[in-house]
Amino acid sequence: MARDFPSFKSGAQLSKQSITIWRIVQTAVWLAGAAILFCLVFFPSLGIVLFWNILIPVAPVLLVVFAGVWRNVCPLATNALLPRHINISKRKRLSTTQIAKFNLVAVAFLYLIVPLRHAFFNTNGLASAVLIMSMVLVSLVCGFFFEWKSAWCSGLCPVHPVEKLYGSKTMLAVPNAHCSECRNCVIPCPDSTPGMHPLTAAKTIYNKISGYLMAGGFPGFVWGWFHVPDHKGLNSIGQLSEIYALPFFGALVTLILFSGFKKIFTKKDEVTIISIFAATAVACYYWYRIPSLFGFGMYDNDGTLFNLKNTIPQWAIYLSMISSAIFFFWWIVFRPSNKNSWIVRPDYATEKVNNKGAIK
Repeated sequence: MARDFPSFKSGAQLSKQSITIWRIVQTAVWLAGAAILFCLVFFPSLGIVLFWNILIPVAPVLLVVFAGVWRNVCPLATNALLPRHINISKRKRLSTTQIAKFNLVAVAFLYLIVPLRHAFFNTNGLASAVLIMSMVLVSLVCGFFFEWKSAWCSGLCPVHPVEKLYGSKTMLAVPNAHCSECRNCVIPCPDSTPGMHPLTAAKTIYNKISGYLMAGGFPGFVWGWFHVPDHKGLNSIGQLSEIYALPFFGALVTLILFSGFKKIFTKKDEVTIISIFAATAVACYYWYRIPSLFGFGMYDNDGTLFNLKNTIPQWAIYLSMISSAIFFFWWIVFRPSNKNSWIVRPDYATEKVNNKGAIK
């Protein structure tokens, strides 16, 4: 079993006090997630606001700046890794090809589910709760059968492809609050590989497809998604095609552009190209999401947190949109890389390691 790519730092073990602090934070975030789920079922209007209009809008900037923090405290990760922590996981290992297939399924799930927000999830608390509970169940099953983060956190989780796209220049590498030792469950490990991006592990056709779909297609997908209004359910095939048409069209356009740039420029320019497309995707998200949060969106009341249309001048919204775009392009494209991984790799497992990096 070969060792993984080298990380910026390795062999960092948490003290008992640090573990306790992280467990408290993980529990608090998990309870907050459970409270949101409760609200989605019993107080759907509040639950929709808390989940879709507060938590989700904060998530992209968190992934850009502190991807490792999110990886440590994500409630679904806590669910997925619970069987491993309490020693009931079967700890089966996935091959590199199997993980690549899981990654492709995660991207497909992301592309299929996000447009359905316009049909169901943005306006129906119970539907959103069912979606979340389905992911809770899948994450638990993954954790029960497979080793550490291989099946869910670095496999089937639909947020993971976005983490790889947005998190290439994280601010700092935080200690690993889940893995007590490195078992090389994923190669390369997304947590401890500096500069991780969607094409880092493009060794199989599945990696390449998922990588191209995220790095190339996601900016256009985000643009198209914001040009579709919310519906309360689906009443016709026409509505179903409407919610998918523009996101998929946008994804196709930027995917073609990305492929063209990849052919024009050399391999050494790949990271820069991916960074530009990643910055475009997250900047596009906030370009449309900031106005809609405060009542200045394209569609009245869609995704509104506070309607300030008659309270603040529109130029203030434009200023925030431009400022956020500048920030993300600076952070992802122009800011020098600090060579940080998302998380500091823990010590390797106690099995004997030979001088070629293989664990016996």
